[in-house]
Amino acid sequence: MAITPYLLYQDAGAALAWLAKAFGLRKTGQALKDANGRVTHAEMALGNAVLLLGSPGPDFKNPKVLGHATQNLYVDVDNVDKHYARAAKAGAKIIEAPQDTSYGARRYGAEDPEGHLWYFAQDLTSHRRPAKKNARPKTTAGKKANVRRKKRSSSK
Repeated sequence: MAITPYLLYQDAGAALAWLAKAFGLRKTGQALKDANGRVTHAEMALGNAVLLLGSPGPDFKNPKVLGHATQNLYVDVDNVDKHYARAAKAGAKIIEAPQDTSYGARRYGAEDPEGHLWYFAQDLTSHRRPAKKNARPKTTAGKKANVRRKKRSSSK
């Protein structure tokens, strides 16, 4: 199961380019465009995480036009200081410099050109262990497992 954010932009085409440059997201799949060539829907990814974005039409008002944030995105990254340097170099509006938090993460905040707030964080604790690769499956419990064990021990 996953939760996939869908951000709305007045200019989704420009957002595609900016998010790639500043935050390292990569475009996946084909962007859908209307008859005028305007991007109406697209998909981007950062690692295994997916972000959908689109332009809903002329009546849409982004957070910058509204004058306040409408959401925050919290994104885990491997190296928050390196990510911060990339975003700052690309001209992201930094709203919070990298800092260690009381909950065990190093985090910074940035605002994209249309006013969406992004927080990028790196876990500094060791309580999150990476998934084991090639882990052996557990033996089947119950009668079948007991029968197999008995057969093996009686054949010795």
